Amino acid sequence: MKLPQLFFFFIISNVAFAQQKPDSSFTKYYNLVKGSEFSGQKRIELQSDIDTTWNRWKERGYSFGFVPSKTPMYTTVNGILSTPYMIQVRGNAEERNKKRWGYHVFEGYAKDDKSRITMLVNKHVEMEKPVAELYYYSTVYNHDETVYNWFKIGSDVRQHSFMFGRDKALFYGSLKLTNALTLGSIGKTDISTTKPEGDDEQNAEKDAKYVNYKELKNGGDGTIFYDKDRDIVVIRIKGKWMKVAVEALPEGVEYGF
Repeated sequence: MKLPQLFFFFIISNVAFAQQKPDSSFTKYYNLVKGSEFSGQKRIELQSDIDTTWNRWKERGYSFGFVPSKTPMYTTVNGILSTPYMIQVRGNAEERNKKRWGYHVFEGYAKDDKSRITMLVNKHVEMEKPVAELYYYSTVYNHDETVYNWFKIGSDVRQHSFMFGRDKALFYGSLKLTNALTLGSIGKTDISTTKPEGDDEQNAEKDAKYVNYKELKNGGDGTIFYDKDRDIVVIRIKGKWMKVAVEALPEGVEYGF
């Protein structure tokens, strides 16, 4: 038997032997699991060990939101992942240690290894429904407005498409609505002239009132909103707030809503 044939035979024999008598030190990390109790079909599981002394746990970008005593070390694939199916992240019984805090499902880091795109689900409930969130976070770890970079949708062409920040959206393109446009309904109770102390996430409601004030103050000409305290629509023109003239509907015009 020639050497290449002998080597190939050795590999096949070892694989066959491993399938009959699995090496527990190997199958702990890479395992073939039966598809069901009555099926001979298999699926693959990959797993790393739990090791609190892993050097990466010292870096906040790795340990932030995880418990190293319960979370396995990161499993790395030194190559491109490609699938004709899909990538899926699912919930589980001990979700905090399987996703960051139990709700981060994706993170993609920039070349500085700190700025990252993040996608999370069910961190918040707003307007009586759970929220999925997507944002571009900078190198600082807090919730200040300046920490969030622009998240652009539409294209990679400068001064085109649509950009979203923490409290601002910038549309370079046109906007076509197939339903109504509702102006911001803002009164004295919705505005605060001073920014609250502390983290913006912990002071979300109070900070939102400060954001209202700041954006209306710095909005520039063309800024428009509904003053709910006075039941008027106002717009800034040449630096001055002015009332928008409205009038009653023409005779015979009615709406059923």
